[in-house]
Amino acid sequence: MSGWGTPSRTVTLGRVQPQSPALRTIYCNHREANFAHRYKGNSISTTKYNVFTFLPKGLYEQFRRVANLYFLMVSILSATPYSPVHPITNMVPLSLVLLFSLIKEAFEDWQRFQNDMTINNSLVDVLQAQGWESLQWKKLQVGDIIRVKQDGFFPADLLLLASTNVDGICYIETANLDGETNLKIRKALERTWDYVTPEKACEFKGEVQCEQPNNSLYTFTGNLVVDNQTMPLSPNQILLRGCSLKNTDYIVGTVIFTGHETKVMMNSMNVPSKRSTLERKLDKLILALFSTLFSMCLLGAIGSGIFIDRKYYYLGLSQSVEDQFNPSKRFLVIILTMLTLLTLYSTIIPISLYVSIETIKFIQSSQFINKDLNMYHAESNTPASARTSNLNEELGQVEYIFSDKTGTLTRNLMEFFKCSIGGEMYGTGMTEIEMGVAERKGIKVQEAKTSTNSLREKGFNFDDVRLMQGAWRHEPNHDACKEYFRCLAICHTVLPEGEETPEKIRYQAASPDEAALVLAAKNFGFFFYRRTPTMIYVRESHVEKMGKTQDVSYEILNVLEFNSTRKRQSVVCRYPDGRLVLYCKGADTVIYERLGTGNDDLNKVTRVHLEQFGSAGLRTLCLAYRDLAPDLYESWNEKFITAKSSLRDREKRLDEVAELIEKELILIGATAIEDKLQEGVPNCIQTLSRAGIKIWVLTGDKIETAINIAYACNLLNNEMKQFIISSETDAIREVEERGDQTEIARFMKEEVKKQLKQFLDEAPQYFCSPSGPKLALVIDGKCLMYALEPSLRIMLLTLSLNCSSVVCCRVSPLQKAQVTSLVKKGARKITLSIGDGANDVSMIQAAHIGIGISGLEGMQAVMASDFAIAQFRFLEDLLLVHGRWSYIRLCKVVMYFFYKNLAFTLTQFWFTFGTGFSGQRFYDDWFQSLYNVIFTALPVVIVGLFDQENCRNMGLFCSVSISSLLLLRISFKFNEQGFRW
Repeated sequence: MSGWGTPSRTVTLGRVQPQSPALRTIYCNHREANFAHRYKGNSISTTKYNVFTFLPKGLYEQFRRVANLYFLMVSILSATPYSPVHPITNMVPLSLVLLFSLIKEAFEDWQRFQNDMTINNSLVDVLQAQGWESLQWKKLQVGDIIRVKQDGFFPADLLLLASTNVDGICYIETANLDGETNLKIRKALERTWDYVTPEKACEFKGEVQCEQPNNSLYTFTGNLVVDNQTMPLSPNQILLRGCSLKNTDYIVGTVIFTGHETKVMMNSMNVPSKRSTLERKLDKLILALFSTLFSMCLLGAIGSGIFIDRKYYYLGLSQSVEDQFNPSKRFLVIILTMLTLLTLYSTIIPISLYVSIETIKFIQSSQFINKDLNMYHAESNTPASARTSNLNEELGQVEYIFSDKTGTLTRNLMEFFKCSIGGEMYGTGMTEIEMGVAERKGIKVQEAKTSTNSLREKGFNFDDVRLMQGAWRHEPNHDACKEYFRCLAICHTVLPEGEETPEKIRYQAASPDEAALVLAAKNFGFFFYRRTPTMIYVRESHVEKMGKTQDVSYEILNVLEFNSTRKRQSVVCRYPDGRLVLYCKGADTVIYERLGTGNDDLNKVTRVHLEQFGSAGLRTLCLAYRDLAPDLYESWNEKFITAKSSLRDREKRLDEVAELIEKELILIGATAIEDKLQEGVPNCIQTLSRAGIKIWVLTGDKIETAINIAYACNLLNNEMKQFIISSETDAIREVEERGDQTEIARFMKEEVKKQLKQFLDEAPQYFCSPSGPKLALVIDGKCLMYALEPSLRIMLLTLSLNCSSVVCCRVSPLQKAQVTSLVKKGARKITLSIGDGANDVSMIQAAHIGIGISGLEGMQAVMASDFAIAQFRFLEDLLLVHGRWSYIRLCKVVMYFFYKNLAFTLTQFWFTFGTGFSGQRFYDDWFQSLYNVIFTALPVVIVGLFDQENCRNMGLFCSVSISSLLLLRISFKFNEQGFRW
């Protein structure tokens, strides 16, 4: 978390949990001092039960179901002397159902237990008496100093003290944490670099003051106190449990958080529980059946009270010792007969219904969805995965789809495609979006010819002879080109890997965008080949003279990191000649706000280029720089170090300090990166639209980019009537220039309200006419912020529900979740959210069904989802094949269950009229009890798994009917000797 009581702005796998305002104090290498704080041990348990709680908790879970609770009541009634059936015949079926469910629960929990035992008993080297001793993970305690070797996993959340690499750095892989396979760099504080050997580590007696345990994966606030010297700690010194050590012989660290207080374990909690609509309706149907049962029993009981009369003296009822048949106690006869008939008609509610449906759903998900070759992605070797079997039939009822764009509709394989440098546009290619726009206008597009000297590399798809192979030196703006390429090569957090040659080096980047920009710098002759925590090494070509190459080292003084609030990244570096420069790259809106005066012509031309790039569907960033005077930098750096050392609101203070230096920037140019559409996306969207499903795209891109992507995806077309609500209007810009935030908010809210009202008045004339055009709504994030306010929310919902397509641009992760919840609650229809990144987690959890794309942005979305697929186009099979079949089959199973049980029970009910409402059995005890559990169990499951519309399984239904008739005949055999009173 960023502070005490302030919610984290980073995206986590679950919901950020509140933490105690108190600090945690840890005494390194001092178990006795830490013992007083009673920190949790490092043993973990992911099981739902233990030996003592399995039976009570397991039974509680089973009896939360209405049907099981009902049959428990019936079993208790059957043990009374007024029951017409033996109590065992009711208890055995209930016991079988409960036993089946409990065995399933126990098996799943035993697997969790075995996995926990394997992890808890893993070995790690712990410092003991001036030497390393192997101990089990579960015996680790807070404050212990441990050693983790290369390729080993971190057993707890650790503070990195020392590493065998130079400058105390190490490389870690976080695939088990967030699915990202790229390596990340961590660096120990310089004060602790010496504690590599056990002899030196024994001398370490530091004290860590840090935040309380929380589940924010990418933040950490704390200080290390050694010999009365206080040093700030950041996430760069923290090694999280579950990550592994790479490219480093070993590291030495001290344990900060253990067991269930580690960040990865705290993220495994609070997953929202989702129940399908069918399951909720099933509970209501069972209650309705119970009402029917009660009515039948009440009718029979009243009939019994009337039938028991003194005129039937020949029956000898007045001499009966049983109160149930005593004519002088009619009210008591009605009550007791009511209890008798409750047990007699109990089969009207199917005892095996839940078990059968669970079995069907489990097989549907594990055998049909997970093993469907039509949803298998060969390139990444990724099959579809049903992470829960509760929502299979829900897939067949989806009416609204909320989709992310990048990595979901597009491939998330970024390629450097075009650029703008010093007011000049470079790049001759044509994007897929431009081709789609041209085709829509009827313009024939010829494939562009690439130049003979153009280079092709994954991540670099740029073609312009004016910049390649040093030709940029002959450009009028060659100084701007040089700054542009250096900014690309220096302003990033990319890690190089492999041999230091342009052909064999590999770049590990936090995002595909960053890797594409560094690749572009390499292809332009500015080859970034090595980095340390304080230096970046670049091999520059053609700078001083054509054909000449030189290695230049840049000292990295400060890194102002990118986050969703800042939307920019900056690096302060020192050239070999002492020049101090701040390089900054970020979103155009953010960079333009921080540009200095002058260069208005360049700024206007570059803005035009940005609009052209956006119209072509390209992702854009602006590059800028600022020369810093040494005294200005020194005074600012003191504030930066102070903010970095603060324990409270550290992120907020760092952002405030960054604002002091990220101003008076000089614009260099802009980058344009292409992210191509995934294969089959337009056809999939068209098919889903024909099926009556409305698709919404929620993206952080500019409005022009989002609209053109929507055209390329068949989400929008020229026949549609588009309603556009944008904050990029002259009137709004004019108000924003005045800078009065209160006036801006008031004016924008009025503008949004006016546009919503205008479109609501205009919409009926289009959708009232059968031949009228379909409607589409496009709205950006600023306007959406006001449209989601309570006073305007209903207007937005009404308008959007009448639109076939909705595109929301420049939206934040929170707004994605808010829009999803608005439609989920307002429309009362089944919603589905699909995304691939951490910023989509809240949207995925807000919808009825969450789909995660196994993409390049890690596994956060998949871990929060209900189903996981590798490509958007697989949604067509998942919804229209598996979802539809699951829904139809399960509905038939429910109707089949109720039909066979009503037929079975109504026969008994009709028989009661011929027995004087005395509650005599029509069927044998065991046949009545095992009718659902054994005799008719398999046919229902078969229908739920294999029923299809083209064959209707007539043979199956015939066999069921014949078997039922045979079973009825057997039951008559039991009663041929007459009725027993």
